[in-house]
Amino acid sequence: MKINLLFLLSALLLSACQHKTSSNDNILDDWPIFRGNTSLSGYTNVALPDNPQLLWTFKSDAYTKSSPVVYNRVAYWSSRRGRVFGINTNGEQVFDYAMETAVEATPMIHDSVLYIGRIDGILAAISLAKQDTLWTLGTWGQISASPNRLSFDGKEAIIFGSYDNYLYCVDSQDGKEINRFESGYYINGAVAQSNNYIVYGGCDGWIRVVDCISGIQTDSLDVEFYIPASPAISNDYCYVAEHSGNVYEIKLAQGKIISSKKIVESKDENSNFVSVPAVSDKMVYIVSDDRHIYAINRKDGTIAWKYLLKGNTGESSPVICKNKLLVCTKSGIVSIHDAKIGDLLWEYDTGEQIIASPAVINGCFYILTFKGTLFCFGKS
Repeated sequence: MKINLLFLLSALLLSACQHKTSSNDNILDDWPIFRGNTSLSGYTNVALPDNPQLLWTFKSDAYTKSSPVVYNRVAYWSSRRGRVFGINTNGEQVFDYAMETAVEATPMIHDSVLYIGRIDGILAAISLAKQDTLWTLGTWGQISASPNRLSFDGKEAIIFGSYDNYLYCVDSQDGKEINRFESGYYINGAVAQSNNYIVYGGCDGWIRVVDCISGIQTDSLDVEFYIPASPAISNDYCYVAEHSGNVYEIKLAQGKIISSKKIVESKDENSNFVSVPAVSDKMVYIVSDDRHIYAINRKDGTIAWKYLLKGNTGESSPVICKNKLLVCTKSGIVSIHDAKIGDLLWEYDTGEQIIASPAVINGCFYILTFKGTLFCFGKS
């Protein structure tokens, strides 16, 4: 039976990889997954307005660590108590579902089903139409990150990590386990998927690669310090930030690590990274605990520019919107920068702590605060 499962996963992953994703690949009216696309690149072709206006706010009065996701122009997130909110583009609540258990993870939505991990170690699939749980799968540790997905022959599989030290691949239709891959410690971040591989980091300081051709784990890299956030992929290159302040560039091919190098090396004990890099064709952007946003040239690894942000930074990850960069800080400041030179173009103080990453679609972008207030900005 184990051979059959491995064979099924191999076929699944091979078919999934026949559709190649890139850093530019996401549906402009949707932001259905953490970081916008399955490669977790944080890149979108949506252009931000020159002077965004606050269109509306929705106060859920429920604390959250989730980032918002958008499906059919409805923004969804979960509170820390497991209540899932859905707010349309007019700021009206159109979805409300209570799981009645603690949740920190960001949901992922596909084909009108919301997938979300819970602190009790359960991954749940919730029908948006029926507002009911379709299935659950139990693990032995909390699930803190958004799941990702793989497509094969018109079917879908869900991949996610758990604090029980395993990466899981399950059937999206019934939640049955297809396979699992062992890590040395907790898996806190989401899994990045692109081309012929999936990549994930763990709190044991190892980056692991699963080859989509063979369906097995094929390579790994020890970066010595734990990896709290997710990797980001652009074509054959993966970027990973570890907690001590180093950023790695990894070249991948057929599930193998061809080369790796530090493109940022920590020289300051305050230069820790807990956010996910954002990757464009030429640059990598990352927020540091030293309160700076860094723009790193992918070609030679040099720092093109850095900008000192207001207040503490935290976990929120930047989003590239064509030629602009959207950034949030833990102190509640939302800012837009020129992606090429770093100049500040626009700024807004929400007055509430932000640890979530933005979601961007045609016509507007969403910022969710820790207190559960959803801000919608756009062109008035």
